[in-house]
Amino acid sequence: MLSYRIPLDQNISNLRNTMVGDGAGDDESSFEPLGRCSVVYYGVGHMLNDITSACWFTYLLVFLTDIGLSPSDAAIVMLSGQMADGFTTIVAGELIDRFGHFKIWHGGGSVLVAVSFSSVFGGCLPCKIFGSNSSTLQTIGYSVFAAIFNVGWAATQVSHMSMVNCITLNSTSRVVLTSCRNAFTMVANLSLYAVAFVVFKISTSVTVIDVENQYRWIAYLSIFIGCCFVAVFHLGTREPRLKKEARAKGYARISWTYWFKKILYYQVAIVYVLTRLVTNVSQAFLAFYVINDLQMTQSSKALVPAIIYICSFIVSIFLQEIGWTGRRLKAFYSAGGLLWIICGVGILFLPRSMNSIVYALSILIGAANSLMMVTAVSMQSFLVGEDLNGCAFVYGSLSFLDKISCGLALCALESYQSSTPELRYCNPSYFCFTVTRFGLGLVPAICALVGVLVTCNMKLHAPALNPSTEPLLA
Repeated sequence: MLSYRIPLDQNISNLRNTMVGDGAGDDESSFEPLGRCSVVYYGVGHMLNDITSACWFTYLLVFLTDIGLSPSDAAIVMLSGQMADGFTTIVAGELIDRFGHFKIWHGGGSVLVAVSFSSVFGGCLPCKIFGSNSSTLQTIGYSVFAAIFNVGWAATQVSHMSMVNCITLNSTSRVVLTSCRNAFTMVANLSLYAVAFVVFKISTSVTVIDVENQYRWIAYLSIFIGCCFVAVFHLGTREPRLKKEARAKGYARISWTYWFKKILYYQVAIVYVLTRLVTNVSQAFLAFYVINDLQMTQSSKALVPAIIYICSFIVSIFLQEIGWTGRRLKAFYSAGGLLWIICGVGILFLPRSMNSIVYALSILIGAANSLMMVTAVSMQSFLVGEDLNGCAFVYGSLSFLDKISCGLALCALESYQSSTPELRYCNPSYFCFTVTRFGLGLVPAICALVGVLVTCNMKLHAPALNPSTEPLLA
């Protein structure tokens, strides 16, 4: 690991002079707003990851318990994938900082995701090979493919997120890239739930084989849709120049310890991890809540998430038209956090006889998710600033914390799932406290509250250019 020898201000100044110095007219565009096509080409690059991630968090635990695994075994499969994802982000972040080549990492990770994801929902391959359906062999088999899938997923995620700061030095355009990426995350999720809605409507799940066939079709169609957008990304996006030029000039890499000395790093890390806990934990328990606690139809476990992501998509589009400052990031994040607290209380106390209210709550959840996620990810760009030689480590380390914390939280909650009291004894006019209600309502609400408190005490430096007076897009 190289030590940080060049003063930060000097390093940034040298990089800026390299980009905008005399005779470097082409590089002046690094500080100008990006064109719409460039933003869209970048935004679609995470579609495969997003659509498979939506399937992973929404349906994995439901799928595994439906085919006969115990909640604790299903939690082990989930945790194995999250652990593999977390550690891969650290390795990928370090290697990308050293060698660059964002698109190679993105393409390689996408191939691994596409190849392995069908095996996560495609039945237990080791069980077929050894001719046994023991729960131990099933758990091991699904855990192995879950880990492989998440290794590819992490490589794609870190490379794609790290590209933001190396595509442009325009602070507002960085937020626009993040917002566009988040908007296409909603498109990916809506695509998944549209596919799932059709599959659940036209097919029945009487036997284990029926369940496997349902989710196998969902997985195959998700992979096909995601791969189409990955192709668009690679055809429309060039390898970022800023990273190449910073490395070509021989600027020293920023040591890990540099980030550990910044209070803002810890604040952004806490906010980002808590935001991911809000979205991922709630997404994992949503299907259980709709089917088990509220006793709604099977198609509702696709319809309710779809409403959430439609609202998130609309809010993400709105966020692209805002000029961003540190103060506005904090204000919009706090608004999203407060919305989630309200929704969490509603989810916790909603009786089965009033289950239609969940649709109204879904609208608020969608808006809250978008407000929190766009601003939390954009805070990372404010943290990194122009320190291009350390951006992959920042994104990788925060993603590591995100994956490990989500995996442990889901494993802990799911391990208590079997001890939940029988819901059939609950009066429909009242509510019963269940692990599902805690996972979908209480845990996200607490995380949102803590995230808001940390955000209010955060000091985000003013961007290099005034985003309130510059256009968002060229």
